[in-house]
Amino acid sequence: MRYAMAIDTKKCVGCSDCVVACQTENNIPLGYARDWVTETINGVYPSLQLEFRSERCNHCDNTPCVRTCPTGASHVIEGGIVKVTHEKCIGCGACIQSCPYDARYSSPEGWVDKCTFCDHRLKDGQNPACVEVCPTHCMYFGDLDDSNSPVSKVMANRKWKVLAPEAGTSPQIFYLI
Repeated sequence: MRYAMAIDTKKCVGCSDCVVACQTENNIPLGYARDWVTETINGVYPSLQLEFRSERCNHCDNTPCVRTCPTGASHVIEGGIVKVTHEKCIGCGACIQSCPYDARYSSPEGWVDKCTFCDHRLKDGQNPACVEVCPTHCMYFGDLDDSNSPVSKVMANRKWKVLAPEAGTSPQIFYLI
């Protein structure tokens, strides 16, 4: 099992419903976020294209954040989900510095926090909160090892990219283009 998410950059409108759903579902303190929306302008004037991307931890196969964590607080669980055990985290920030996606933050409680793909929801057979609330249905989630999962199906039929491929992390967040 290998969980992944694909986000359709042609359908995302940058509404940030995914951000609010995550903050609500995971009780994230005001002013902090496990995911965010970026906008990028591609091309050369006058042929410009605006791209919205919902970004978060990429749950990489090659995890620099896990390797640099001195306490083992950052670790990988079933399905390739990268997690932080708050009780073990000393808040040193090594994992924050090593993440090429800027996907971690220091919480006001003193530990590092990040997206978990709402693993508590997955245990109940639900999608992550961000996927559930998306009004344009631009987010696809599932097991890449299952050819019938939504993420596998959409990736088989669309071109896609990953962020910072040069980092060599083998991210599990894909952007449909």
